[in-house]
Order: sequence, then C-alpha cells, then structure tokens
Amino acid sequence: MKIIVAGGDGFCGWPTALYLSKQGHEVSIIDNYVRRKIDNELHSNSLTPIASLEERVAKWKELTGKQINLYEGDLTHYDFLKEVLKQELPDAFVHFAEQRSAPYSMIDREHAVYTQENNVTGTLNVLFGIKEIVPDCHLIKLGTLGEYGTPNIPIEEGYLEIEHKGRKDTLPFPKQPGSFYHLSKVHDSHNVMFACKIWGIRATDLNQGIVYGLETDETKLDPVLTNRLDYDGVFGTALNRFIIQATVGQDLTVYGKGGQTRGFLNIKDTVRCIEIAAENPADHGEFRVFNQFTEQFSVGDLAEKVQKVAQEEGFDTNIAHLENPRVELEEHFFEAANTKLKDLGLEPYLLDENVIREILRTVITYKDRVIENNILPQVKWK
Repeated sequence: MKIIVAGGDGFCGWPTALYLSKQGHEVSIIDNYVRRKIDNELHSNSLTPIASLEERVAKWKELTGKQINLYEGDLTHYDFLKEVLKQELPDAFVHFAEQRSAPYSMIDREHAVYTQENNVTGTLNVLFGIKEIVPDCHLIKLGTLGEYGTPNIPIEEGYLEIEHKGRKDTLPFPKQPGSFYHLSKVHDSHNVMFACKIWGIRATDLNQGIVYGLETDETKLDPVLTNRLDYDGVFGTALNRFIIQATVGQDLTVYGKGGQTRGFLNIKDTVRCIEIAAENPADHGEFRVFNQFTEQFSVGDLAEKVQKVAQEEGFDTNIAHLENPRVELEEHFFEAANTKLKDLGLEPYLLDENVIREILRTVITYKDRVIENNILPQVKWK
C-alpha cells in the first residue's frame, strides 16, 4: 500500500514508518518538527541523541534500499496537505501528528489553545482532504484510552449497549477526559465519527494506552535510526521517569497514592497494531474503535518493577510519594476491553524485567545527557 505517516519524526511515528517500509509498503512522512522545537522551548532533550529526519531517512535507504518520502509541513495548512495527498494518493493515512502531552496542554491558556487548535484543526483538515482527494483512503487515527477516563464500569471498545426507560441502543462509550489534551482527542473522535457518517469515510480510531520501550528491530539497525527517549515531567512517561531516577540516584516519585491504573503497550506492539489496522481496513462509513493496549498497571506497580530491576543492576533506590500535580482519582476501578486487535492477529510483547533492564542499560549509556532539574513535575492542573 501507499501509506502516509503524519508525525513520522516522533516517538511512535518514526518506528512505525520504518516498520511499514520494511514490510514493503510505500511510505511517506509528513512532519513539521515541532516536537524538536518543544524540546528547545522546555530546555529539555531526548535522552538518546537523535539525528535529523533527513539523516535518518538517508541511513534507512542506505541500509535497506527503501525510499521514504519526506514532506515538511503542518496539517493545519490545508493547501500544503492537499498537495501531499494529490502527489501520494495514499491508501492509508496514519495520523500521529498531534501535540501528545497532557502536562504540556495544562501549562497555561496559550498551551491549551495551541493543543486544541493544532490537534482538532489538523484532524479536520485530514478529513476534508480525504473526502476531496482520496475518498477510498483509510484513516488510521491515534486516539487515547484517556478519552474514557476512569469510569466505575468496564470500558468497552468505543461503544456501549445501554437500556434506558425500556429502550435499547448502542451509543459511543461516555468520555471523561482528564486534560485539555485528552479533550482534544475526544473532539477528534467526534469529528471523525461525524465525517464517516456523512461522507462515507473509512476510519479506525486506535485508543492507545501508554507506550513503553525504546527500540524496534528497525531502529536497532544503526545508531542514526535510534528512537527518542523522553523522561522529563512534561513528555516523559512514568516508567521512563522511574528508570532515569533510579540511575541518577533520585527517589522514584509516585504521584499521590499511586493507584492510578492505565493500559500499557510496548512500542513494538504499537507498530504492529498500525499494520493490522492498515491490512484490515474499516468499511466505507464505518468509524471503528480499537482499544490499543496489552496490559494494565498502576503507577505504584511500575515503581516496584523498576525498583526491583534497578537493585539487581546495582542501584539502591527508594519509592517516594509526591503531592499529585494532576486532578485525578488515585484509587479507582479500571477494566478495559482489548480483544479486537488480538482477534486480528496481535501477539503482544509484555512488560517483563528484561524490557526494563534494556531501557535502564540504555539510560546508563547516555546518563550524562540527563537534565535532572527537568525530571520532577512543574506543571500543576490547579
């Protein structure tokens, strides 16, 4: 297939582009490099040094002979997006090109507005572009499990059959997002669902959990291809943060009680899920939702897992509880369905000690790049 990966310079987008290229698809990347610019804004960095996108793509061609086309631009610029769609005529459009950090969206008014304008407008432009130029193109849209929040009932995959006052219907599962970022994803889902209904667009919404891990088979081929590793209090995930803290001698900082439970998946499963969605497209007019995660853990669970591996590697570390900078339930029920991708062939990589150990040893290699002042949270919801 001809596949566009929007946001193909990012943590999920880059390994996805390489994986799809390796599988024989004709891959193009759209990116405006804003994630690199945000590093400069926050005086932060990827722990792993990352080459320019041009260098990455050139190295990939040198190693494999496979060409990935690059388009530098912004999905909020519709004329640019239309030209790319006309040139590529994609069979699938993989949409990672959104501001993805909840804390970033909560910094202040400007960051909340930017997050919603970038994410919602970009997605609307993609929908109109598909409608006008490539109506058969399958939109594979990265959503988030965070759209659902933490309801006191099991979370289904997108839809819920309910009975109310003697009548039954199947309706979109209620959304209880926890940040302006998560709200932008809810707005996206509503817009995509509406476009499928009125224009017959085919779309798969992947409500993804928190991604862990660093490398895939493709990014391991050469240091120039390596993936980014975020660890700061704005873009870093809890697992990465704990691993960094263990290696630099800080306590593992659990927010609040640590009972916050979420869905997780390995970066290797992320790229496979995209392939599964592309090879099994939604029907015209279908808004299909997959919950894209493989396991669920509490923040406290993760801290204990990291502490155990760190101690085995010679790092004596403690677990500390910080006042939670977020507004969220710290002890709650969490149970989410995740069968649809497995039914289509996903065989998960699970979070074991070897995965944590691999990341920890990479961190040790680049330990001198850690900016310790960036690790603890500085953005507060209140």
